[in-house]
Amino acid sequence: MFPDWTDIAALAVYLAIWIGYNWITDAMARSGRSLSSLMNRERARWIRTALSRDLRMIDTAVLSSLQQGTGFFASACIFAIGGCFALLGSAEVISEISADISIAGTADRVLVEIKLLGLVVIFAYGFFKFAWSYRLFNYCAILIGALPMRSDAETEPEVAKDALDRAVAMNVVAGHNFNAGLRAIFFALAYLGWFLGPYVLIASTVFVVAIIANRQFRSPAVKALRDFSSQKPNE
Repeated sequence: MFPDWTDIAALAVYLAIWIGYNWITDAMARSGRSLSSLMNRERARWIRTALSRDLRMIDTAVLSSLQQGTGFFASACIFAIGGCFALLGSAEVISEISADISIAGTADRVLVEIKLLGLVVIFAYGFFKFAWSYRLFNYCAILIGALPMRSDAETEPEVAKDALDRAVAMNVVAGHNFNAGLRAIFFALAYLGWFLGPYVLIASTVFVVAIIANRQFRSPAVKALRDFSSQKPNE
């Protein structure tokens, strides 16, 4: 049995919410009201501080930590893809379990296989985002290594500013791709609701979006950064 109109409609709502959330998050990032945008300011502060240091072992350690985290999630996506392909061999068993607990009440092997392949696509998308982010952080390390020494930055401020802007821009793009990969994992969790029925997919998607939107715009982390940013230098 191929997906009926309720499954197709639920999947369309799922994709629309994902795309819409990405668009809203990117728009809010430009306005400086989201956690990502506030952290982008801190990325710029970090690299400006690196420009004032002659020895940058701290900066290379930070970049190494960012790369390790990105590499971990990229590896996790690969394992998840492998797990989905392994589950394809048990599609008949999964369909029986889904039929027992699904709100829709029906599920067959073909439909389960379609859902599993959709999950593979989501994790593959996340892997490519994490892999690209890993490579961009590698480029960022090179750009930070190319920052002029403090004495040279004082004598050639324009050259130093250009080098600083390149490093900041690369770091921000790397972080953007990392965040996109994380969102793919969150939406993969929401996608699991489809195995219980189309209405559960919509409900799980709304639930997941509510959680990540709260963390992005109203969490204590956002408040902490906003309060810090609003402090005066002498406070």
